[in-house]
Amino acid sequence: MFKKFVVLIVLALALIAVGCGPTAPATSAPTTAPAAQAAPTATKAAAPAAPTFAGTITFGAAVSLTGKTNNEGKYTKDGYDLAVEAVNAAGGIKVGGKAYQIAIKFYDDESNPDTSAKLTEKLITEDKVNLLLGPYGSGPTRNATVISEKYKVPMVEANGAAEDIFSRGFKYSFGILSPGKMYLRGVLEMALALDPNLKTVAILVENEIFSLEVADGAKAYAESKGLKVVYNEKYPSATKDVSSLLTVVKGLNPDIILGAGHLQDSILIVKQGKDLGVNAKVWAFSVGPATPEFRDSLKKDADYIFTGAQWTPALKLTGNDVFKTPENYAKVFTQKYGYEPPYQAAESSAAVITYQKAIEKADSIEPEKVRAALVNLEFTSFYGLIKFDDRGINVYKAMAVEQLQTDGKKRTVFPADVAEAKPQFPVPAWDKR
Repeated sequence: MFKKFVVLIVLALALIAVGCGPTAPATSAPTTAPAAQAAPTATKAAAPAAPTFAGTITFGAAVSLTGKTNNEGKYTKDGYDLAVEAVNAAGGIKVGGKAYQIAIKFYDDESNPDTSAKLTEKLITEDKVNLLLGPYGSGPTRNATVISEKYKVPMVEANGAAEDIFSRGFKYSFGILSPGKMYLRGVLEMALALDPNLKTVAILVENEIFSLEVADGAKAYAESKGLKVVYNEKYPSATKDVSSLLTVVKGLNPDIILGAGHLQDSILIVKQGKDLGVNAKVWAFSVGPATPEFRDSLKKDADYIFTGAQWTPALKLTGNDVFKTPENYAKVFTQKYGYEPPYQAAESSAAVITYQKAIEKADSIEPEKVRAALVNLEFTSFYGLIKFDDRGINVYKAMAVEQLQTDGKKRTVFPADVAEAKPQFPVPAWDKR
């Protein structure tokens, strides 16, 4: 009896052990390295690392998350974050035979150039970031690049298009976007192709560095093509009223109205232009119509409006980068953020990709070696050709023209070889829509 009792206890304990053990067989350790995982969102950037830290390369960026250009700043940050996630998911940046994860330390410069400079210095001296990405806007970028030059830390920037930034003999500033003077040239070229009999142009200009260069470039190109610039006036950056300027424009009855400013300026000009009954055959803006907020704010009043674009999903490019094509970038971006990428986002992602190429070419994260690699860098990305002249600006990349069309879609309409649709032209008068 006692032996049977012992046997029963042993069997019971064995059954309990089976029930508490693993339900699947043990697996051996992997023989190959696991695929790199996507990084945490860059909103919670990894702790800044010293240049010799082998695990993480940390970029620093002071971006306009509040203030006048907060919408454009959001696109900038979203573009940076998407590229960080994509590069990390693809295995990171390779240096010295090792893979480095990348992260970004962000600050909000409140759309203020002086604040941008102070925060850029903080990123270098306190946070000890490895390298710098640019702010949004030419004013903040101009001031921030003074700091990058002072400390000899490269800055690759994607949202400061004023050539003045690159006309000071600096050696550590690199802009991947086409310069400001090019923003409205394509619109004028397209307009004359549509109607060679167009004669007059009116320009409204925000009184800040980028917009002044846009206006000067548009004026020079218009006059070189025989167009007469009948109006070219500035308004303050913080203005809430341009009705006095538009009243003068209405009396001049120009064929083309151009706005050189930012998103909120473009919305204001359209709203007050409609209220005053200002009409033209072409309306175009340097910044604004490419963004979702422009259509959301103006609804059907956004119809027919053109904009110069640094990038569009319709461009026919095959890039040597993780995104490969404009179409694929737009798909990945839209899936992540729920809105179509404006060019500000795409160029910001391209800045991160530019650093990846330069760091891998240098095989180092030392600032001087990365700078030397940037000087001679040349490659085609999903965003376009990345190449710098001796000032550090990309004068080699072409721009496109987009239009907000009457079915609610934004389409590339110029140049013809990348156009998704024909331009809707001329713009009907407000009372005829």
